[in-house]
Amino acid sequence: MSALPKIAWIGLGIMGSPMSENLIKAGYDVTGHTLEQEKLDRLAAAGGTVAGSVAEAVRDADVIITMVPASPQVEAVAYGPDGVLENARPGALLIDMSSITPQTSIDLAAAGREKGIRVLDAPVSGGEAGAVEAVLSIMVGGDRADFEYAQPIFETLGRTIVRCGPHGSGQTVKAANQLIVAVNIQACAEAVVFLEKSGVDLRAALDVLGGGLAGSTVLTRKKDNFLRRDFKPGFRIDLHHKDMGIVTDAARAVGAALPVGAVVAQLVASLRAQGDGDLDHSALLRGVERLSGAQV
Repeated sequence: MSALPKIAWIGLGIMGSPMSENLIKAGYDVTGHTLEQEKLDRLAAAGGTVAGSVAEAVRDADVIITMVPASPQVEAVAYGPDGVLENARPGALLIDMSSITPQTSIDLAAAGREKGIRVLDAPVSGGEAGAVEAVLSIMVGGDRADFEYAQPIFETLGRTIVRCGPHGSGQTVKAANQLIVAVNIQACAEAVVFLEKSGVDLRAALDVLGGGLAGSTVLTRKKDNFLRRDFKPGFRIDLHHKDMGIVTDAARAVGAALPVGAVVAQLVASLRAQGDGDLDHSALLRGVERLSGAQV
């Protein structure tokens, strides 16, 4: 029998499916639950066990990992008679890897404590490619002992793994990450339109920009999206809109001014209002093109 902890995985979306599969490849016993049958079929094909409910998935698990879109979904799977907290065994570790509000994570940790369930917030950055390649950045909030227990799991999923402080700290750092990413994508999108309208060879320009101080992981990862106008979602505008709301609210609560972030948040909201919410966040390029007179 494997000495590795048994894992329940809740949420098998764009990020959750490849992440759970990387754990299976590493030898973990993974039981998963999600609402889409095709995602359950994918898990089974990868060697995982399919559960018909959250309660069934978590009942015998040592570690429960949730990866769902937002705070309401985390609350839906965590609370209630069929949720994680009512059905996980005492001593189990709940790791929420969703991107949610810091306060939701703090509240979840407090509720878990009452049930004898340990909790970490551990949102990630790196997008679908990072999930597939197991090179995610993982920012963790919670007790150090729980973080150290979970470290081998994190090391299977990512490359940069940091405990950022107490419960909610991981989500606060993730909010800052999403602020930086959105502003960076917007700047890249504006540069692309500027370069194209100036008649410059766009591929050559992005290559040289990527090698200098303007280079970034965002530019490297999203360059082909810009060049090909390929906005198949790796991380949807809808989700980045949610995250910009999180960072805006959190910044207001602590008295931090986000003047550029506020503008980009409105640009993300505008793109979503124009029907592009299901596209990758690199589709911010479409918003710049519209402002520049293009029909897209």
